[in-house]
Order: sequence, then C-alpha cells, then structure tokens
Amino acid sequence: MVTFSPPPLLPLLLLTASLAAFAALCFLQRTPMADVLVYRAEGRAVAHGGDLYGFTVTEWRLPATYPPFAAALFVPAAWIPVPALKATFLAGNALLLARLVHLSARLAGRTVPGPLLCTATALALWLEPVFQTLLFGQINLAIICLVLWDLTRRPSARGKGVALGVAAGIKLTPALFIVYLFLTGRRREAATATAAFGGTVVLGALLLPAASVDYWTRRLYETGRVGKGWIVDNQSLQGLVARVSGDPAPGFAWMLPAAAVGALGLWLACRAAAERHGILLTAFTALLVSPISWSHHWVWCVPLAAVLLAEGRVRLAVLTLTVFTARTMWLLPHQGDLDLRLPWWAQPLAAPYALLGVALLMASGVLGRRAPSAGPVLREPRGEPDPRLLVTHADRS
Repeated sequence: MVTFSPPPLLPLLLLTASLAAFAALCFLQRTPMADVLVYRAEGRAVAHGGDLYGFTVTEWRLPATYPPFAAALFVPAAWIPVPALKATFLAGNALLLARLVHLSARLAGRTVPGPLLCTATALALWLEPVFQTLLFGQINLAIICLVLWDLTRRPSARGKGVALGVAAGIKLTPALFIVYLFLTGRRREAATATAAFGGTVVLGALLLPAASVDYWTRRLYETGRVGKGWIVDNQSLQGLVARVSGDPAPGFAWMLPAAAVGALGLWLACRAAAERHGILLTAFTALLVSPISWSHHWVWCVPLAAVLLAEGRVRLAVLTLTVFTARTMWLLPHQGDLDLRLPWWAQPLAAPYALLGVALLMASGVLGRRAPSAGPVLREPRGEPDPRLLVTHADRS
C-alpha cells in the first residue's frame, strides 16, 4: 500500500507563516510588549543604582515584582534599544517555544522529528498562554524550559537540580517542585535545588543589599503590586473565588481552599503512577494555589497536551487544546469592576484554566485509586522506550 507523507518543507513553511502572522499582528496592533519595558527598567535600575521597587513604567504603571537576582539578569536589556529588545524577546521566545515542544515530548517519553517539531511549534504559538507570553514579552517559556530540562534529565546527571533552583530564584512558583522532589525521596536533587535557590538569594543580596532587604521583608508579601487578583486575567483559585463571591479580597475564603488544594495536589503528585504525571500535577497545583497566576503563566498546557497525546487520550487532548485556545475569559465584559459582577453562567467562562486544573486533580485522584503504583518514567535508561512507559492509568482501568 502506498502511503503519503508531507514533504519536510511543508512544516517549515507552516512555522514560518505562523511566526510571520504573529509578527504582523504585533506590528499592526502596535503591541507595547509591556513586560519587556518592565524588565528593561529593572535592568536600568540595577545598572544605575536606582530604586528597584520604587518605579513604575508604561501607561499601566507596572512595577518590578521579581527578586533582585532576576533584576540583575535584566541588566543587558538596559543597553539594547527598545525596538531591538522587543525583536530579541520575540525571536528568543519563538526558539524557547520550539525547545518547550521538544522537552514536552521528552517528558511524554517520545522523540520529535524535525517536521513534527515545526508543525507543533507553529500550532502551539496560538494557544492563549503561549500567545500572551510572546505578546507581552514575558519570560514564562524560559522558566518552564529550565524546570522541564532539569526534571527530565537522568537521575545521575551532574548538577541535577541547579536549573530548577535558579528558576525558583527568578520566579518563586517553581519552588514547589523542590518540595515535590523532597517528598518523593529525591533528597539529593531537592538539596541541590535548594542550594541553587539559596545561591540566587545570596547573590542578589551581595549585588543589591538594600533592594534585597526591601523585597524579602516587604515587597514579596504585597501581592497587590503584581495586579488586581480578581480580574479575569488571574486564573488562580484566588481569582476564581473573588469573582464568584464578588469580593476583591476574599481572604480566608480562598486561602483555606488553596491550602487544601496544595496539600491534595502534592499528595497526588507523590503517588502518581508515572513521574510525568507527578510533574504535571505539581505544576498545576502551583498555578492554582499561587495568589496570582495570569493566563500567560499556564504555558504548562503544552506538556499537558503532549502527555495526553502520547498516552492516546486524544479526546482529552483535544478538549485541553480547545480550552487553552478558546479565550473565553476575554469574551466577557471585564472593564472596570465588571469582573466582580459576572452572572453565574459566566463564571466558568471567566475561570477556564482554574477549573481545568481542579478537574485534573480530581481526575488524577479517581484514576489513582483504580491503578497500582508504577515506577517513575524518567528513571528508565536511555535508548528505545520501555513498553511499560506507554501504560497509563487509563490503559489499566
């Protein structure tokens, strides 16, 4: 029987067209890439001795919100003209997206040939979290690539845990993976990651002592600096509870559920039948319990879709990709305080990622009770994948 396979040039053309369409959209809409301007301002404050946490930039009056170590990494951005800096971030994020697709396949126990890598990257660009990351000039793709690269390395790899610790030093939420490593018995990796994280804190303190004291004793706890937690942009549990209750500061109404979800998520991650499941559960737990998880923080949808497809759960993968493409939260009226006055039927549309994350934890709990425990997939030796790696909870039930 004669089979047809598309020429290798076609995926490359698709990727080129996808990137060109995105760049044209940014140009026509005069996208400000606001976060790039914040990073540049942070770099200038470090380079010139300014008040790192005292400035605001852009018409939205955005402040610096990352630890001093991260701000020090942005110093080169202060030396690059804004147009060139935006182009650099756009190109860099495009390359990081391709790397994320590759790492997501590795997490799923698969390899990605070049044509498929180009096709997947071209399509993943239009997932809302990825799209928004490039649109704002965010660093989410760099953070997730650091975390996934480290977690998917061989257990005996030299320095395993360092990249994870550095990622936590830049943006604190990856620190939950250190807890996951400790609870799953990988104390050496957890200790290495903790030491690396501590190193970023010490380095930040040496370079910026006053800013470090300011950040770790004050700014870290001012979640309002990051933005309004009740707007639809926030897809964490706090955002969901605030909008449902109509209370912009829900306090214990979200803290208690967040604590319960955090404990449940880590427990499910530790007893997951495959390490890839544990990693995903930890990631989505961190997104749910964080006070603010902007929609562009949910770039973990890429490895989630990769794992679902690799395990043959095509319908769930399609559903997941639909949720992360539909942009339902942006279809609702959300100017001013309208986010707090949404009708009941609009609440699921305003919190699609948070609800999907909760559903993921619930499904994992149900399937976990049906399936016996299996060894972590990433501990298998390199080479041809072990057939056991293809067996999932769904396959066994």
